[in-house]
Amino acid sequence: MSCRIDDLRNKQVVCVKDGCVLGFVSDVEFDTESGILTSIIIYGRLRFFGLFGREADTVIPWKDIVVIGEETVLVTSDSAMCINKT
Repeated sequence: MSCRIDDLRNKQVVCVKDGCVLGFVSDVEFDTESGILTSIIIYGRLRFFGLFGREADTVIPWKDIVVIGEETVLVTSDSAMCINKT
């Protein structure tokens, strides 16, 4: 399966260890010298409707990604930033 970065955005990210929803892919990081994707980024939740900024972003290294599906990305990352249990 081939996937564009635009297709990767807004996919739900789920931890396979405990089924915790971490959020949605907001951005990606890649190495400009080699052109290799290094991580995906989930933006932090807004604090008080965005008036007080956001929580810290969650960066998930590429090595922690298990599979990229049609609607979700399964990862083996720490679920400290869990939104809700599924």
